[in-house]
Amino acid sequence: MSFFKKLKDKISGQTNQVTEKFKGGLEKTRSSFTEKVNDVLAKYRKVDEDFFEELEDAFIGADVGVNTTMELIDMLKDEIRRRNIQDTNEVKEVIVEKLAALFEDEETEAPLRIQADGLTVILIVGVNGVGKTTSIGKLAHQLKQEGKSVLLAAGDTFRAGAIEQLEKWGERAGVDVVKQAAGSDPAAVMYDAIQSAKSRGVDVLLCDTAGRLQNKVNLMNELSKVKRVISREVPGAPHDVLIVLDATTGQNAMSQVKTFKEATDVSGIVLTKLDGTAKGGMILAIRHELGLPVRYVGFGEQMDDLQPFDSHQFVYGLFADEVEQQSS
Repeated sequence: MSFFKKLKDKISGQTNQVTEKFKGGLEKTRSSFTEKVNDVLAKYRKVDEDFFEELEDAFIGADVGVNTTMELIDMLKDEIRRRNIQDTNEVKEVIVEKLAALFEDEETEAPLRIQADGLTVILIVGVNGVGKTTSIGKLAHQLKQEGKSVLLAAGDTFRAGAIEQLEKWGERAGVDVVKQAAGSDPAAVMYDAIQSAKSRGVDVLLCDTAGRLQNKVNLMNELSKVKRVISREVPGAPHDVLIVLDATTGQNAMSQVKTFKEATDVSGIVLTKLDGTAKGGMILAIRHELGLPVRYVGFGEQMDDLQPFDSHQFVYGLFADEVEQQSS
């Protein structure tokens, strides 16, 4: 059985709505990524060193990242030699197969580490403007749809309008928001939110945080303080620390992850605005080079546009046309 057919079978168990979300949301990335790859495949009739060099450039140009690209090229070389492939027309399926292989150790757990008993605390971090508050609102909506009781903590007390923005998303999702006045101590907000969540018997507390203070050191110190308060009040918490990244920033997002990881032990990634960029290849670099799972991807502004990440759906979304043609 061809790998294209295997991939089609793997996604067939999910709803067409999920498949269409990934296919539609990755349209710009697919157009850019496959166009670059197809250009290289069309230019060469045989597989040689020049072919691999141009393929390498194509991957880097698609924001796959230098380190990930180098390893991917090595994997391709080994597999192509093993199969004794000479014709570049046969290479595309190997490329898709090896891209999928980069996710082989992907966590199989649920998108969020929800505790079976007691309060689950999820800390959401990220720089301003990446869609952090919007993602919190969508997550709250999804958790409510799953039957969970949810509370929001307005921990971004420094950005003008941040508390009001979270309140609006709370109203849309039908969940309450614990807040204090603008400029208050974020750690104090978290303390109040945890006490409120405990007294109400809430299942999940989603905590918003600041994305910018006077400088990076101040921000990281503040986030570390918030995390300490949460850990003190709820042993083992935060159970998840999700960093929200804007997909349109491409490889620049990598440095954001490294910075926040130092202060908060980031455990997963929410990648927003994927439908608005051709840089979706960054997911490969993030997963491979940082060793962090992409938990959710955002494809739009609607409540259900934040989807749990699925590696098979992602690879299908990158090569949907080829998969459909070859597996039919």
